[in-house]
Amino acid sequence: MHHYTQGKPTRQGHKGIPEGQFEEEQGLKGFFGPVSHLIKSQPSTRWTNIDGPLRPHMFDLVQLDRSVGSQRLLYNSSIAIHMSFIDVYQPEQATAVRNADGDLLYFCHKGSGEVFTEYGLLKYSPGQYIVVPRCLHHTIFPSKKSEFFIVENKTSHYEEPERGLVGRHAIYDPNALFKPELELQKERFRSLGLAVKEIAVKRLDEVTRFQYADCVYSDVLGWKGDLYPFTLHMDHMMPLMSHRAHLPPSAHTTFVARDFVICTFLPRPLEKDKDALKVPFYHQNIDYDEVLFYHDGDFFSRDNLHAGMMSFHPQGFPHGPHPKAVKSVDSKTETSEYAVMVDTRWPLQIDAALSNVELGDYWKSWRA
Repeated sequence: MHHYTQGKPTRQGHKGIPEGQFEEEQGLKGFFGPVSHLIKSQPSTRWTNIDGPLRPHMFDLVQLDRSVGSQRLLYNSSIAIHMSFIDVYQPEQATAVRNADGDLLYFCHKGSGEVFTEYGLLKYSPGQYIVVPRCLHHTIFPSKKSEFFIVENKTSHYEEPERGLVGRHAIYDPNALFKPELELQKERFRSLGLAVKEIAVKRLDEVTRFQYADCVYSDVLGWKGDLYPFTLHMDHMMPLMSHRAHLPPSAHTTFVARDFVICTFLPRPLEKDKDALKVPFYHQNIDYDEVLFYHDGDFFSRDNLHAGMMSFHPQGFPHGPHPKAVKSVDSKTETSEYAVMVDTRWPLQIDAALSNVELGDYWKSWRA
């Protein structure tokens, strides 16, 4: 379609918004499709009440029951999001798991340890992504009690984002993807006296257990190829920045799947132009549900947040910064937040267990 204007729009999106006025972005295909910027006399979040299922959600995952081991949070036919809690255990308790339902992306929120795979040893610490392709068995072996935010990709495989004009070394260098170490794992197994003899395989959400007479990690003598588990740490990522105008969340895409994307928000300098919007703009991400997991830092675009919380903003819900964030941003020169965002193409369902940890008045927070 052709680009048109009516009334008094701004010349550049997210810049030069007249004082006392508000910009709302309405776009298709996340932030990649046709888009318009509306200048309004009042913010899009000025509701006085929301009556019905289309309301924003905030969950305090810190309050989840850790004894369950793993808790599903949100899901649809193409994705399932979980929190997993893994305690330190002795080598003889170690077992292997294999997911035949989809690729697994673990994000380490707390703890540290190792991941044993057929391809070799991987290590993890807070802020680490661990990507395990479908049907590759692995064992998470914590050295400290660990918590993971897990995204299961049921309809495709995880891929790197397109870098376009900024080149293939932007966002994160391919060399930042840590590959498994086969010989190091063999040494580690010898030092632990470890022999994992069972693989629990999940398919169609049912588990089948395979038992073996010897260790399921001892038979690989070597490997080559471009299919293997790997890790990527937040510290090795370089967020895209613009000193003149606020970039959309899609600029921070870390992994791409067919029906959703994973984005990582990291500390960065704020925009320096006096007329630049320095907080996330009001928007309707019309084609996507938005999930945000708060990992660490100061989440200045929201009020009363702490690490381990998760927001869920469904399609059709216009949202943007909280009023206090708009007022306080002028005193800030940089962000200091670490968060993981999942944008899904198809609507998500909320697991019933989350009703116990939801902040029911979250929708009121924009009225402050």
